[in-house]
Amino acid sequence: MNTKLSLEDLLELTRQHGEGWAVAHALRLLELIREIGAGIPYDPVAMTTATYLHDWGAFPSYAQRGVEHALRSRRVAETEILPHMDLSPAAQEIVLEAIELHDYRDPRPTHSNEALLLREADMLEFLGMIGMARDFARGPRDVAACHRRILDRRTGIDGRFTLPRAREIAQIRLDRMTQCLAWLEEEGFGHL
Repeated sequence: MNTKLSLEDLLELTRQHGEGWAVAHALRLLELIREIGAGIPYDPVAMTTATYLHDWGAFPSYAQRGVEHALRSRRVAETEILPHMDLSPAAQEIVLEAIELHDYRDPRPTHSNEALLLREADMLEFLGMIGMARDFARGPRDVAACHRRILDRRTGIDGRFTLPRAREIAQIRLDRMTQCLAWLEEEGFGHL
């Protein structure tokens, strides 16, 4: 690649490699980031770059068996994408930290506002109707397995939010999940 990549180029590359789900996920995250990040200073270009790239390590064309997707995403960003973008070294470090630490299972603290915002927005994506729909869409065609995964993820995320607006949205989404899971259990618990 001899030309510099723009954010529009990065969005198109995400669309090409992301199996149809990645762009919609990234755009939802950016909207959540705007909402939970109101009043928090952050670099919008670094934030958008990290949001577009954070799951590339999970894409079939980049995934590696035995390598956690966040770490793989960081490596891909660091070696294949960021050298072709017009970002300062400081902005590149912010992008790499945000990508590496975005997963809710990572207990390490974030240092940049961008990393915190991406992590908390990504955690919100796993809650509520969108989170449940993502789990059922992912499969397998086993309602009980999806139900268990939803419960496990909800337990892993609940109580992890630090930003006030993220906590508010999380509570709304957790309440919705509780109701939907109650309906699911009522309709088919004996078959789960």
